Amino acid sequence: MSRRWRGLTWDHPRGYAALQAAADQTGLIDWHIHSLEGFESAPIAQLCEQYDLIVLDHPHLGEALAQGCLQPLDALLPLGSLDMIERNSIGLTHASYRMNGHQWALPLDAATQVMALRPDLLVQAGHAVPEQWQDVLTLSRQTGRVALSLAGPHAFLTLLSMCAALDPALALGDGKRWHQPHVLRQACEWLITLATLSPMSVREANPIALLHHMTTHEDVLLCPLVYGYVNYTCVQDGTPLVFQNAPRVDANPPGSILGGTGIAISQRCQVDTALIDHLLWLLGENAQTRFIPRHAGQPSHVAGWNDPAVNAASNDFYRSTADTLRAASLRPRHNGFIATQTRASLFLRDGLLRGASSAELADGLNTLCAPHNTISERVTSD
Repeated sequence: MSRRWRGLTWDHPRGYAALQAAADQTGLIDWHIHSLEGFESAPIAQLCEQYDLIVLDHPHLGEALAQGCLQPLDALLPLGSLDMIERNSIGLTHASYRMNGHQWALPLDAATQVMALRPDLLVQAGHAVPEQWQDVLTLSRQTGRVALSLAGPHAFLTLLSMCAALDPALALGDGKRWHQPHVLRQACEWLITLATLSPMSVREANPIALLHHMTTHEDVLLCPLVYGYVNYTCVQDGTPLVFQNAPRVDANPPGSILGGTGIAISQRCQVDTALIDHLLWLLGENAQTRFIPRHAGQPSHVAGWNDPAVNAASNDFYRSTADTLRAASLRPRHNGFIATQTRASLFLRDGLLRGASSAELADGLNTLCAPHNTISERVTSD
């Protein structure tokens, strides 16, 4: 039987396995996949011309709204359903997809940058799990086996998470604020120190490749900031990883930049009750605590993060990182931010390669990213 809708997600089991399994049960959706790099940077309008359902990240919303390529979900879903999903969603996962007075995606999956580690290697090295950023820096200096996630947009996202640890009260999500110079310089100093000592083997690895490398090699014992993938807590080959909250500064909450994914409906989609019922089932407690975790997914529902069986199957992945997710910050979502994110990450990698100072990096980021230097169409959040 021909399936009625075409969907696009990303090519990791966390991104596609549960969606495909659910679609196989209903026969409704034909899911296609593209790379993590495509998920992070592909032009959203082009994708919406080809697919009815798009799995996306919240920074793409400004571009999507400027292009008018998504349908507002509050006009499609039954009264009260969005309120229920918001009440049940962890952290800002649901709020991250609300802009201009409308909800544009449902929080299918929750993730943020957390700490990934090999406890066995830490024990061998005679170190405890670091909780503070100063402890991470000490571990890096003493072992040379602390890695950073710097590929693609992740150099900039790592830097933003360090800034969030230093200045957790600053919210960047509306695109109108930017970090103070002393915060940027401190974060850039940390970035330079850790990048200089980071193992060469993972310098160009995206988060998926980095985490896989950690399960099969012993030159990386810890990464302080990498998007959490529950899949690497249980691996067929290699050593499973443990995930903990991101590092803190003193008594501040752990600093992290929200990731995860939402499922959006393009303008080309002919929506009916069967599709809406399927999406609401995916976001419901039963699917989020049972079906999605059993099919390599990572739930957004608080019940999934608190569920004893879900945690037992993942070495407490959810309980051990929930504080970070609850405190995670939003990225700016104005039209043009994806390009800014790309430029800023390239600038940081080039600066690290040529040995730029923290002042040079901070000044360059201020030029690239401060709101008064950004010419782009902005949208409002609520």
